[in-house]
Amino acid sequence: MEEKILIVEDEDDIIEFVSAALEENGYTPVVARNGEEAMERIAQSRPDLIIMDILMPQQSGIKMYRELKFSDSLKDIPVIVYSGVAKRTFLRTQAARSERGGRSVPEPDAYIEKPAKPEELVSVVKKILL
Repeated sequence: MEEKILIVEDEDDIIEFVSAALEENGYTPVVARNGEEAMERIAQSRPDLIIMDILMPQQSGIKMYRELKFSDSLKDIPVIVYSGVAKRTFLRTQAARSERGGRSVPEPDAYIEKPAKPEELVSVVKKILL
């Protein structure tokens, strides 16, 4: 059975790039264009892995990531953040939310800054799904 990977991204060229890289390596990509749509897709059919952006319309990736990691039933789904936002900026944002009374969340399984080569992305996916 092919492993299903949810891509949470609002930019068409990035969706095409990531989908093609995954399909060429035997994975089944499923697309959501924002965090809200992604949570609906996850409820319908749990993915084996999530590749997500941080800056998106409607529900942001930052909010979605926290929601995933605070959910007892979803927190074990591996997450790769694939974003133009630097990793340390993302981590600072998460830390600031925790300091303001929120709970702290674990770091993502991987963080890849855009742009990345398809081989790099697929290599990280394979390591996580082993």
